[in-house]
Amino acid sequence: MKKSIMIQGTSSGSGKSMIVTALCRYFSNLGLKVSPFKAQNMALNSFVTVEGGEIGRSQALQAEAARVVPSVHMNPILLKAEGESFTQLIVHGRWMTRLKAKDYYGIKKNLWKYVRESIEILQDNYELLVVEGAGSPAEINLMETDIVNMAVAKHLNSPVLLVGDIERGGVFASLFGTMSLLGEDVSLIQGLLINKFRGDREILKPGILKIESITGKKVMGVIPYLKNLLLPEEDSLGLNEAYGLNSSSQVEKLKVVVVRLPYISNFTDFDPLCLEEDVELLYSLRPSDIESADLIILPGTKKTVEDLLFLREKGLDKSLKKAKIKGSLIIGICGGYQMLGKKLIDSKGVESPHKEVPGLGFLDIETLFEDVKYTCQVNAKILREDLFTNPIDNLCGYEIHKGITRGNSGLFLLIRTPGGEEILDGTIEENCMGTYVHGIFENDLFRREILNLVRKRKGLEALPCKISYAKFKDTLIENLAKKFVENVEINSIMRLLKL
Repeated sequence: MKKSIMIQGTSSGSGKSMIVTALCRYFSNLGLKVSPFKAQNMALNSFVTVEGGEIGRSQALQAEAARVVPSVHMNPILLKAEGESFTQLIVHGRWMTRLKAKDYYGIKKNLWKYVRESIEILQDNYELLVVEGAGSPAEINLMETDIVNMAVAKHLNSPVLLVGDIERGGVFASLFGTMSLLGEDVSLIQGLLINKFRGDREILKPGILKIESITGKKVMGVIPYLKNLLLPEEDSLGLNEAYGLNSSSQVEKLKVVVVRLPYISNFTDFDPLCLEEDVELLYSLRPSDIESADLIILPGTKKTVEDLLFLREKGLDKSLKKAKIKGSLIIGICGGYQMLGKKLIDSKGVESPHKEVPGLGFLDIETLFEDVKYTCQVNAKILREDLFTNPIDNLCGYEIHKGITRGNSGLFLLIRTPGGEEILDGTIEENCMGTYVHGIFENDLFRREILNLVRKRKGLEALPCKISYAKFKDTLIENLAKKFVENVEINSIMRLLKL
């Protein structure tokens, strides 16, 4: 039988994803062919696989840590919330339906077959699965329809490590309470982890001895609070207002403002920007920030029309116009690109109840929403090479959107994977541009050339491309794995797996 280990948490945000990422890299470093797995995920940030399917961003990062190609089977059920009422249901990477949250629980058991199918496929191709639970396994109102926590552990006969977040307070109570509610399933828990600890570990000793005594479960590690992990976050709860890794740099800074839309999605698109020595990156809705920015980014959104109406309600459309007149560079990505056009047409009610909504009017384009979702990886060739000082070779990224944009398109030639379809994408007019391509700032030279375009507008000298985002991220993953192993009883974990 193929091996597996599962990480469950006493709550959401306890650090399950981070621990799975660390374990995937550790086992990969040992030469094992390892895959992450999360049966059901709810995320605002998704990634498109080579099959053209969506999975949670965390599973894509975990696959990267494992040095394997991300697959839809690593996250067979993905939920993408559309506000407080509706959720997109994505199965094996493909959009299945849009439904109310309460209705999802009615069909949840029917999705178990897809979970089993993905497990079988992964087991056929990998030696070891590192499995992540969701939320808490002790949600007693959800246990009967569970397809992501103990149901998976029992199906795999997998040992479970239960992690608690000490930063929240009450970590021993949360560990004990979780186990108390699990009934006979508690036997699957083989060890405990305490995460996000600050201070002197000796202070914890009495509590550790007591929890081990009353539960019969060994505390296999106390993981310190890791500052500035800087790895892609899955949800906007992890989104801070301001970023900047090079605050000590003497280079004059560019103020880059990402408009923090209420339904912002795929905000990890902008993580690479904060690595650049001349960037101060902010997520903001303050008019003063938008109006004083050198570069403004309208990001992707789960509800394009609603977020556009929100900007108007708050008067931020006026702030954007002031910034445009001042000469700030404005870039729209996906939903943000759609907003920059003259018109958004939705005669079928795909995006909202509004049949037609005027856009910001910065670009001579219009978007027609249709009930087809485009999800694919792309290679992009720049058609406007006159914009940049240095030639830029093939760019990589991915599309996730509903809607077709018509008009002055021709910034990129996209080649979609799979299939090889070629389409035109993107628009640039004066100091405004837009594209459907997510992940475009991960392309190092393109990122630097865009920033140099802003510098040129300010009369500043261009800077060379120094940063490899891929190498930087890989170093972060290595450091995470090293820090994890230093603070857990890794030999005890290896014995659970009989490795």
